[in-house]
Amino acid sequence: MSEALSEARRLVASRDWLGALALLRGAEPEEDNRFEMAYLFGICYTRLGEWDDALLYLEQVVTGALDPVRERQCRMALAYVYALTARHKLAEYELARLRDSGYETVQVYSFLAYTAWAQGRPGDSLRWYGKALKLDPENANALNGMGYILACEGMDGARALTLCRKALDKAPDNPAYRDSLAWAYFKLGFLDEARDHIGRALAQRPSAPEIREHAQAIKLATR
Repeated sequence: MSEALSEARRLVASRDWLGALALLRGAEPEEDNRFEMAYLFGICYTRLGEWDDALLYLEQVVTGALDPVRERQCRMALAYVYALTARHKLAEYELARLRDSGYETVQVYSFLAYTAWAQGRPGDSLRWYGKALKLDPENANALNGMGYILACEGMDGARALTLCRKALDKAPDNPAYRDSLAWAYFKLGFLDEARDHIGRALAQRPSAPEIREHAQAIKLATR
């Protein structure tokens, strides 16, 4: 069994999720390795987008007192799955557990900001993004997130524009960041710039609902 687990770990490390799953499914769990197997199953199912199976195994790990590193990884994965499946309160719970355990990172704070925004709490979202930027003032995701929320809420439009522009400068091929910059320009009344950036964001990701929504609003305003 140890050889099978070692090979499964190698396959996971090489991102061969299907290969690792095939190996794990053929292995018999034992008392001393069942949480390690649950961890590997959970990671594979998360990567493959099979959410129900992912949750089943990830939850086993976080309640099974495995080593702290594995627990942190699985709590982050749980938060990710919960957020993608619009269970934002559950995502927030897992992230809060990470934060309360002393695991305070830019990723955790930015993710907390996202879940707060998704639940209609912009003030909390800005607070969490602020904490993320204190840890890393140059983090593109946190810069974009804070800028976008400031723009949406009509708060300090000049700062919103600066933050969104800075995020896009760091990742010029990111259509979500370009969409945020377009929206910041739009909220300030710079319609030509808004139209230019939203057009480029839409060309990169034409099926994104939020980008399409912003493109429609900007189009109506510039007729």
